[in-house]
Amino acid sequence: MRKVKVTAIGNSLGLVLPKEVLTRLKVEKGDELYLVEGPDGLVLTPYQQDFEEQVEAARKVMKRYRNALRELAR
Repeated sequence: MRKVKVTAIGNSLGLVLPKEVLTRLKVEKGDELYLVEGPDGLVLTPYQQDFEEQVEAARKVMKRYRNALRELAR
């Protein structure tokens, strides 16, 4: 467990995350993080929760319209 402090950043409030936390999350300046509500509270993650669902939907569309997509690619 890590304790972080809420601090003023311009006219907003923000959290400053320790370097080792950023390293574990594999994020750098400019990356986006997501706050996901789970059974144990909020979780900070670099991964979009519904990304896998979106990829699967895209696969289905590409498979169904494979010939049309091939023609459009020409």
